[in-house]
Parts: sequence; C-alpha cells; structure tokens
Amino acid sequence: MPARPDRQALGAAAEAAALRHLEAAGLQLLARNARFKVGELDLVMRDGETIVFVEVRLRRNGRYGDGFDSVDRRKRQRMVRAALAWLAARPALAARPCRLDVVSADDGPDALALDWQRGAFTLDDV
Repeated sequence: MPARPDRQALGAAAEAAALRHLEAAGLQLLARNARFKVGELDLVMRDGETIVFVEVRLRRNGRYGDGFDSVDRRKRQRMVRAALAWLAARPALAARPCRLDVVSADDGPDALALDWQRGAFTLDDV
C-alpha cells in the first residue's frame, strides 16, 4: 500500500482541487495563498462583480467534524482581517461586494470529496 502524502502536500492537493471546482463553477482566480501579518487567504476569486475569499479546510476523517466545523471564531476573524488587508492593497476593488466561502475537503479512500459553502459566514458572525 503506498504511503499517504504528507500533510502539506495533501493540503496543497485540496486547495488545487477546490480551485478547479470553483473555476468549473465560473469563478475566476485573483490570488492564491495571499499572506499578511494578520492572516492568510487560501483563494481569492471573482464571482461576477463579487470578490470571494475562500478558506479551504481539509479533514482526513470525520472524527472531529467536517471542514466547516474547523473554521472557528478565531479563524473567521483572521480571515476577515486578511480580506480587509487584501482589499486595502487594491482600492479599485474595495467597493465591490464581498463574500466569505468555505470549501470542505474530506479525504476519502479514493479521492477528495469537496463541499462548497457559499457565504459560510458574514462580518456579523465574527
């Protein structure tokens, strides 16, 4: 039986699968792995006129819930701060509507199973 890929490689594979899934749904990539002092954005996409900030969460098993369950209040706060930093660096896009999505990637025996939650949370949830 082949060795399981390490955590970092599996995370990168989950992000790549999520990107393909979102692009197939018509979203366009604006940025990937955008890092700031306040946090990181896995994917920044455009859905029509809406800027979409995407967190990709990988779970190897469901023992502790799915990927959505792992996006706690602290992670949501970091994501919002990073989104605000990304927008501050791009004033021309700052007035566009924004959305915060989560893609949960569950590591199954044969392939990753993706579940995309549009508008997973709002600024009011943070």
